[in-house]
This record gives sequence, C-alpha cells and structure tokens, in this order.
Amino acid sequence: MPDTPLPAAAIDLLDLLETPALLLRNGRIIHANGPAIGLFGGHAQGQDVRLALRHPDVVSLITSGKNGSVRVTGLSTSGSLWEVKCNALSDGQQFLTLTDLSVQASVARAHADFVANASHELRTPLAAILGYVETLKDAKAGDDPTTRNRFLGIIGKEAQRMQGLVEDLMSLSRIEALKHQQPTEIVDLIAVARLCMGEVTEQDRVTLSTDVETAPILGDQGQLAQVLRNLVENAFKYGSADGQIRISLEQGQTGWISVSVADEGEGIAPEHMPRLTERFYRADAARSRQAGGTGLGLSIVKHIVERHRGRFDIVSRVGHGTTATCIFPPA
Repeated sequence: MPDTPLPAAAIDLLDLLETPALLLRNGRIIHANGPAIGLFGGHAQGQDVRLALRHPDVVSLITSGKNGSVRVTGLSTSGSLWEVKCNALSDGQQFLTLTDLSVQASVARAHADFVANASHELRTPLAAILGYVETLKDAKAGDDPTTRNRFLGIIGKEAQRMQGLVEDLMSLSRIEALKHQQPTEIVDLIAVARLCMGEVTEQDRVTLSTDVETAPILGDQGQLAQVLRNLVENAFKYGSADGQIRISLEQGQTGWISVSVADEGEGIAPEHMPRLTERFYRADAARSRQAGGTGLGLSIVKHIVERHRGRFDIVSRVGHGTTATCIFPPA
C-alpha cells in the first residue's frame, strides 16, 4: 500500500522547528525538515532510518516502538553529543527529534576544568603559607632571625600570589558578566596608553609610536587600561631583561584602530600559540609562576577585547620576540 501523503499543515509544523526532526512510518523517513536534511543530507528523505542514523542505541529506541529518549555521540562530528527523542504516533508513525547538546556539554566541561584549575592554583600557595607558618611556630625556627625573615618573605610572596589570583578571578568574572553589554563611552586609546606608560617603573624601556593624533573608540576606560597594563606587564616578564617594549597605535583605511605591544624576548614556540588565551595555560609554567603570573592575563585581555567587538592576535617567533595586537572598531 502506498504511503498516505502528509497533510500540508503537518509538514509546515515540522519545517518550523529549528532542530532536526524526522517523521517515520514503518522505519522509513517520510519527511525530514530543513535542519535534518542539513544534518543527514537530502538523500535521507525516503530512506530507511537505520541507514540514515546508523547508531545502535537510536535504532534500538526506534524499533522498540515505545516513547523514549537516548543520548548518543558522534551523529554529526566526532565527539558531538545528541539527545534523540522518539514518540509513537498513530498508523505506525513515529516522530523523531534530535537536540545538539555539544555546546552545553562543552560549557559544562570548561566550567568544571576552570573550577578545578582555580582550586589547584589557590591550594598551591596556601599550602606553602600554612607549611611555613607551622614551621615558624617551632621555637627553634621562630627564634632564629635569619630563618624567620626568610620564611616570612616566602609567606609574603605566596600571599601576594594568592591575592593576584583572586583579583584576576574577580576581574574575569566581572568581564564575563558584562560581555553582552557593549561600552558606550568614547575613550582615546592614546591617552590610555600614555596613562599605562606613566605607571611603569622602567619608563625608559617603553616607547609609544602612533600615526594619529587621537584614537577614539567606544570603550570602557578601566578595562582598556587593564588590557594595555596586562600586555605591558607580560612584555616585561617575558621580554629580554634590558630590551625595549614598543607600544604602537595605527588607524587603518577601514577606520579600525590597532594597538600593539611588542617585546624583544625569546619568543613563543609554535605549539603553544593556539592555547595562549586559555585560562591558566602557561607556555613556561615555572617561569610564569616565578614572575608572579596567574595564567589569566591573556584570557582577561581576550574577553575585554571581545566585549569591545574587537579582535585579539598574538604573533611570535622563537628568538625574535612577541607582538600582541588588539584591533577595535572606531567610535
């Protein structure tokens, strides 16, 4: 017996869904909406559903004839996560919907990793502080001025490290809370750059060059100052001990304004480049911790630049230094 044509209203309802949906009769796809065709291809229409989906858990759900759902991986790309729901209708028909949970799963993993990394980063200096405090309670160590001063110095350094980490975590949290609110204040990037240069101890090592008199953008002055401050601090930490740090501002033909911070350091190996803006990622963990880095500086920079609808890029060659560039749309 030939398949009874579907009512136009039913087809319209399926096609209104933004998620992939299939209507089956006796295990065969009698209609696939646009997102489903995008997922499985146009040839899925009229095909045996077992050939289209090819996942044993989904096939078991469909052939059971019962209502239910199952979560499966790899339906679209390797590692993707999907929830497949099946509802039995009349006349041997079944309604199948597929929901992509990959982004939710990725966000959940990122959140769990972030909490674990933050906990680890906080525990490390805290353990050192507690250990040296406990040692100072010992009469012999506490009564020796040289030992006591050395231990107190270590405690102070680790406490400052914890303070820096807490401040960066709070800063990152504030930035993420505002990421969908585009700033509306007009800020001159040249003035921000000069302000940051005035905060530097070794001012003779920092130069500023620009091809414009002013560089106005819509921005949050405090956050933009934080961007330049983080980039300049990184240049001091990882550049050569007496090398120059160059801040450059340019305006392109499109009107977009770029600000770059370049150092004369050792550079960064290519394998580290894709992960530099990840939270807590360090190309040289030992050197970063020794320099007082929290592993959050470039992540903060990236989030601030994205909030300003800009772009952030890092170029580096081993032995030739590193240049970090932020590009912003004009006001």
